[in-house]
Amino acid sequence: MLAVREALEFLLSAVRPVAEIENVPTLEANGRVLARAVVSGMNVPGHDNTQMDGYAVRAADCASGDATLAVTQRIPAGHVGQPLLPGCAARIFTGALIPEGADAVVMQEQCEASDGLVTVRHTPKPGEWIRRTGEDISVGSVILAAGTRLRSQELGLAASIGMADLAVRRKLRVAVFFTGDELAMPGEPLAPGAVYNSNRFTLRALLENLGCEVRDFGIVPDSLEATRSVLRQAADGNDLIITSGGVSVGEEDHIKPAVEAEGKLNMWQIAVKPGKPLAFGEVGQAFFLGLPGNPVSSFVTFLLFVRPFLLRLQGADVPGQPRGMQLRADFNWPKADRRNEFLRARLNDKGGLDLFPNQGSAVLTSTVWGDGLIDNPPGNPIAAGDVVRFIPFSELMY
Repeated sequence: MLAVREALEFLLSAVRPVAEIENVPTLEANGRVLARAVVSGMNVPGHDNTQMDGYAVRAADCASGDATLAVTQRIPAGHVGQPLLPGCAARIFTGALIPEGADAVVMQEQCEASDGLVTVRHTPKPGEWIRRTGEDISVGSVILAAGTRLRSQELGLAASIGMADLAVRRKLRVAVFFTGDELAMPGEPLAPGAVYNSNRFTLRALLENLGCEVRDFGIVPDSLEATRSVLRQAADGNDLIITSGGVSVGEEDHIKPAVEAEGKLNMWQIAVKPGKPLAFGEVGQAFFLGLPGNPVSSFVTFLLFVRPFLLRLQGADVPGQPRGMQLRADFNWPKADRRNEFLRARLNDKGGLDLFPNQGSAVLTSTVWGDGLIDNPPGNPIAAGDVVRFIPFSELMY
């Protein structure tokens, strides 16, 4: 079995990012991956402006700390004032351009205004409360690199330099299907021995959150012929095929022989818990990833392996390993496993981590209760007070 890091490196080294590029409106680019760097054609701010509501002044006129000046103009945001004469002040509002001649802004709380005059009870320094031209962005600077996955922040930044549309990689087309005669859909009667297909809902939502176009082939009967048939259909026109279930080595597990018959299998088992069986290969022109059927195993292996693979396939520049933090364990885990364990845990009010009491691979409630995963190395028992590596779900699901 491959170690977790080895398996992830192997997966990412096999990625061939999609090549097609399209221009989309910036308003519709959330979650997409930039295909070309965004270079600013302007300064931001475009001109010196005020950070505060207050009065634009000449600092030298206010050196006494108790100066009274004539208020000669009023400058709202979006308007251009007149040059400021010595001994005068301009009433100014946040974002408004600094008038020629002024070199400081005094916030209104430090001023008293009456009858066209303002008394400035402060000694401002030149440049006080002024945003300088190009302070945030300068002309010609790269503000977003190619490979950036666009979030709300990046979209706002692109809009701030007037980008109406952006060049992005096309959306990934991902086919999914689920194997198991025991699977039923919510709303259907549940026969003896049957279970509802929770993985269909979990995996589809995870894929949609990553901006993929999902093509759902539903539940496939437990037979080699049926599995091969759907694999051929799923490979047609899709970038990736993801399956859930049927990746073990039992008599009713048909994914491995089906993939080997229709394509090739490059990786099979990983030393991870929950998980272990994770199939990787190719069918036609599509990559293939087969996940375990147990709900938590499917969820965790998606976050650890499928998500970074998908992001790289989209052309995103993402690190191979998710970011984690070192936190205190407020529990005991004396039984070390030979595999790399990923334990469901959550932050407590004392700044430590609590462990969900049942770490079984079918206990889906642990994924809702928890805030993330403890990355516990092979053969490592945990005692209360030990420092462990914790990966928040926020690092694994955005």
